[in-house]
Amino acid sequence: MREGIHPAYGPVVFRDRAANHAFLTRSTMTSEKTIEWEDGNTYPVVDVEISNVSHPFYTGNARVLDTAGRVERFERRYGKRS
Repeated sequence: MREGIHPAYGPVVFRDRAANHAFLTRSTMTSEKTIEWEDGNTYPVVDVEISNVSHPFYTGNARVLDTAGRVERFERRYGKRS
């Protein structure tokens, strides 16, 4: 790899504000805000809107769409295909 063209890759804390959950991982993202982690070190923190803790797919609260009703409504509106 060429030197000087890649962003710095280091430890970053991602914090899900909706679920009050945070996890430490490595990333190229940076932030001016910092947080003291469980190990006593200070890391940059990136606030995210949603993570696996609050996403409906992972929590089991996903909505089930009524696809059969949509097809029937389409067929009523535009007729069945011959």
